[in-house]
Amino acid sequence: MSGPGAAAPAGTVVCVDFGSTFTKAALVDVQQGAIVAAASHPTTLPDAHGVGDVLDGYDACLASLAGRDARATDAAVLACSSAGGGLRIAVVGNEELVTAEAGRRVALSSGGKVVAVRAISREDDLGDLAEPDVVLLTGGTDGGNAEPLLAAARGIVDGGWRGPVVVAGNAEAQTEVAAVLAGLPVVLADNVVPRIGVLAPDSARAAIREMFLSHVIGGKHLSSRGDDFTAMVRGATPDVVLTGVELLSRGLGPEQPGAGDVVVVDIGGATTDVHSVVELDPEDAGLARDVVALTPVTRTVEGDLGMRWSAVSTVEEAGLDHLAAAAARRRTDPGFLPADDPRHEETEREVDEAIARAAVDLALKRHAGRSKVVVSPEGRVVERTGKDLREVDLLVGSGGVLRHGADGVVRRVLAPSTGEHVEGGWQLPRAPRVVVDRDYVLAAAGLLVAEHPAAAHRLVQRLASGAGE
Repeated sequence: MSGPGAAAPAGTVVCVDFGSTFTKAALVDVQQGAIVAAASHPTTLPDAHGVGDVLDGYDACLASLAGRDARATDAAVLACSSAGGGLRIAVVGNEELVTAEAGRRVALSSGGKVVAVRAISREDDLGDLAEPDVVLLTGGTDGGNAEPLLAAARGIVDGGWRGPVVVAGNAEAQTEVAAVLAGLPVVLADNVVPRIGVLAPDSARAAIREMFLSHVIGGKHLSSRGDDFTAMVRGATPDVVLTGVELLSRGLGPEQPGAGDVVVVDIGGATTDVHSVVELDPEDAGLARDVVALTPVTRTVEGDLGMRWSAVSTVEEAGLDHLAAAAARRRTDPGFLPADDPRHEETEREVDEAIARAAVDLALKRHAGRSKVVVSPEGRVVERTGKDLREVDLLVGSGGVLRHGADGVVRRVLAPSTGEHVEGGWQLPRAPRVVVDRDYVLAAAGLLVAEHPAAAHRLVQRLASGAGE
């Protein structure tokens, strides 16, 4: 049987994404750098009585893959997971607009769902952290006042938190903070804001990934089959996907280049996620008015924008009052598909496209920010907030509405949020090439890149070229 410890035939790997709704699996021929078979199955989570196992859905996927290619039976397995609620992170920082905001951005780029942001300076209640899996503790610049970080550490302990903590604040205070947190699972990372105007996410992102693998994924009790499930998992799905996006953008080096600046929009049932890798122009720094510095690699999650569970809030935010009843139907019945209503299938497809179009537009605008002309003592000047996506080379769409929609759906959903015509100063892509990740390539590439970098690179090259479109 295929498994994490199985001896694998040369050149084959099964890449699995245990999603909140569906488990997706792909058999990758690493010599070709190609997906040779794919399968999906509803994710099988244990019920309230503990009956069921997340690996049941995986077994169904594996059987389907093996039916198409016998190599799947003994292939090695690499997996990512957002099942069982994914990775829930509470951010505790000193000031809401600086270290807490920096921590929030780092948590999102680590593949987490930010369930709480608490600020010490605001005297927030640290006894109510909204049941996270991990607490990310930030505060202070290196060499600055140590007390805010120490106060935050004491506050979360006094508030009753006994779970994992990643400390990514003032480096000089971390030894004392670790003493305060003695007895808790703790990983010390570099400060996310080592000095004012600098955001350094990489060390904290790696520490959160370490906590997810060592303390979170097993603690969700999604499988009763020993360590089989936890041995497969390499990270939280959004973190792995973002790794795939980085590879797509940057490649492996001069001999294996990337596609340039990239934005990925993933339209889900409950959220719409935007990943971007955009190399920042130093000349634009003087125009930025962001309190926390921007970074090339960014992920945002819009929890009120989506096709099913968030359909109502999406149409409300977009002002699509005429779709209120249709959105309510989708929230009540998240499994609804246009084909379920044969008499009105075409109309229902148009509704889905309208909801998707609104979700993409709002999510991209929240991710990108805008530029505007303001009057200053020096005269009329341009100020910018958020990330400038105008020169993005490649826009990748993802989500069932794009994968399974009618002919032309990609243009109808994504095109209105691109081009020179977008009003309001929004810094949206002007003339990107557009492709759809129909085969979940980004997750597979993110899983493969550490052990099979050449295969992962070939996968994203195929995606960038539009192969399979």
